[in-house]
Amino acid sequence: MKVEIWSDFVCPFCYIGKRRFEHALEKFTHREQVAVQFRSYQLDPDAQHLPGKNFAETFSELKGMSLEQVYEMNKQVAEQAAEVGLTYRFDTMKYGNTFDAHRVAKLAAENGKEAELTERFFQAYFTDSEQLSDKKTLIQLAEEVGLERESVENVLDSCKFRNKVNEDIDLAKQLGVQGVPFFVFNEKYAVSGAQPEEAFTQVLEKVWQEEQETPVLQSLNPNENKTSYCTGDGCEKK
Repeated sequence: MKVEIWSDFVCPFCYIGKRRFEHALEKFTHREQVAVQFRSYQLDPDAQHLPGKNFAETFSELKGMSLEQVYEMNKQVAEQAAEVGLTYRFDTMKYGNTFDAHRVAKLAAENGKEAELTERFFQAYFTDSEQLSDKKTLIQLAEEVGLERESVENVLDSCKFRNKVNEDIDLAKQLGVQGVPFFVFNEKYAVSGAQPEEAFTQVLEKVWQEEQETPVLQSLNPNENKTSYCTGDGCEKK
């Protein structure tokens, strides 16, 4: 079974949705036969880190919300994160652009470290208050999961993987994705948002059952009495 997950490293519900899906996957009997692929998405392609302003102040300006509204929203999101064992520190988060982080994640995918780096980036942003638009930070985090420093530097000092990131974003548009997280199972079923664990369990079971069913072909011959075909015993024409 193939599961594709579109997400952004600074999306609070992406981390929550990822963890809920993982909890469902851990309990899934056939979890070893599920391949997960992370795909890039940017909530704010023009995002920039504003020195001297905390997350709430930056978000308030960007979204036209009062600080009180932002604080209340962050509190509610942090409570949901805590329910799945995550710690969100909105008071020290550093808002910034994630495009380079997505490029480094593509390098990780090529080296079999995609899952590890994706988790590390999420933790770095929401819990450790790291700046994901800072190149030194990206190099350090990538080294922590086993990527070679020189390889990461080569990516960040070039345009490598830019096309792959943009391809993911363009594909999301083609699929009509309007928000993340967005999960696609076997290129057939889509699940949008940080759904409850039970929802992911149901989808996993449904897709698995369909995979085990023997496909039954239906004949679309417009006229069964006028056709030609060959068998091991010879050829016939009706």
